[in-house]
Amino acid sequence: MNSSAASLPKDPALAIAWAAAAAVVDPEIPALTLEDLGILRGVEWRDGRIVVSVTPTYLGCPATLAIKLAVEAALLDAGLHTAHVETVLSPAWSTDDISDAGRRKLREYGIAPPASNAARTLFGEETMACPRCGSTATRRIAEFGSTACKALWRCETCREPFDYFKCH
Repeated sequence: MNSSAASLPKDPALAIAWAAAAAVVDPEIPALTLEDLGILRGVEWRDGRIVVSVTPTYLGCPATLAIKLAVEAALLDAGLHTAHVETVLSPAWSTDDISDAGRRKLREYGIAPPASNAARTLFGEETMACPRCGSTATRRIAEFGSTACKALWRCETCREPFDYFKCH
């Protein structure tokens, strides 16, 4: 049974599993939970045990194992000793999977959230708003920021550098 924040599982054990996994924070961006990031894909009963499905943000993400271990620990802490965490690669994760709350949290943390695929299609080249002052007088200064999934930008108004969560 796949689930989302809007429709939590009705089965009490699955709801506990969802809540435990959803509350795990991303090891690279601790302002976001796995639910905010949109990588928690579902919980279900399979062969008499709970299976939690998680999709990495990209195939080479170095945080994948850390996330799996953190979810396993959260499930154990919730009393779900036979639960299993599986990595699901399809459908692939997209930055469109980041929740509205996640986008707000990124901005508050000082990281510019990605534009939606629809916005990129309509408007072409990305224009980044500075997460500190809101100015769109910004420019990319490096393809990679503090992690491979972020680029480094600088605001020309407040002169502060900031990470931008790259779209994919």
